[in-house]
Amino acid sequence: MFMIKKIRASLAILSLSIVGAQAADLVTHYPTPKEAVWTAKTFKFHTGETIENLKLGYTTVGDAKGIPVLFLHGTGGSGSGLIKPGFADELFGPGQALDASKYFVIMPDAIGTGQSSKPSDGLKAKFPLYNYDDMVLGQYRLITEGLGLKHLRLVMGNSMGGMQTWLWGIKYPDFMDALAPMASLPIEMSGRNWIMRRMLTDSIRQDPLWKNGDYTQQPPSAQFAITYFQFAMSGGNQGLYALAPTRAAADKLIAARMNVPFTGDANDLLYQWDSSRDYNPSADLEKIVAPVLMINSADDERNPPELGLDEQLKRIKNAKLHLIPASAKTSGHGTTGQARWWKNELSDFLKSIPKT
Repeated sequence: MFMIKKIRASLAILSLSIVGAQAADLVTHYPTPKEAVWTAKTFKFHTGETIENLKLGYTTVGDAKGIPVLFLHGTGGSGSGLIKPGFADELFGPGQALDASKYFVIMPDAIGTGQSSKPSDGLKAKFPLYNYDDMVLGQYRLITEGLGLKHLRLVMGNSMGGMQTWLWGIKYPDFMDALAPMASLPIEMSGRNWIMRRMLTDSIRQDPLWKNGDYTQQPPSAQFAITYFQFAMSGGNQGLYALAPTRAAADKLIAARMNVPFTGDANDLLYQWDSSRDYNPSADLEKIVAPVLMINSADDERNPPELGLDEQLKRIKNAKLHLIPASAKTSGHGTTGQARWWKNELSDFLKSIPKT
């Protein structure tokens, strides 16, 4: 009798495993992502400095013969970091906005992140002080020299990737059919957005253990600053209140995030957030010729809609805004990281744009 019960239990576990595997297949019903690294020979930064053999990592989904789409990640992220629930599974499956059976989705690691060259590789604070223009140049060289592509169906990005999407439209106006910048504004880095970034980078630079970038142990300021920066600049008023409706709950949330082991690097973190210092596409918006779908959330702490979105969009020939209403279910600057809020609008937008 014991053996029969044991067999039945095993069969039940096997059945649950099969069901679980089928459920997983339903979630990840797109081609397996592939990661690679391309090396750019003699990369020249905007400062005039050069690096020989600059590494540029990237992740792709779909066949290389498919319709090419460039998707750009946020600060401190990576191309592979976009392969996550609520994002990739909402976009790359059959019939979805960026169906990977039709599209070839390219997600680069920006300079300073992922598998791309970064200060922590060895140069530390001697690494060139890169900016968004350098990042976009790296992406362009990867696309044209590394992958041999001459045109993109869409350039799209979130947060930092959204800001770089605006720069793509200005620097290479005929290279894409459409642009979809998310969680960003086409104005100078300024106001609370820049002030809080300065708080983060100054916290690291003023930490005695940073030692001008030549530290032997990670300065504690890095984890402290990024944790509180994320509280201040992401989550949404209603969303964060739902997580911490009392002081005790807020204290518990802080402790939980501070107790997560810091696996990053202070120099990398400093460079990543400082790289936005001279971002300012506002003077050149008229150079954008590709249709634009701007996707923002009403509770975005870094890009509040009251900073003149309509006035900026009027300067672009074919641009429209999808503004996600704030609610207890949105998460401020983090809202656009959930594709459910904009996947249908993206799909309709792409259907309206002729292919060139």
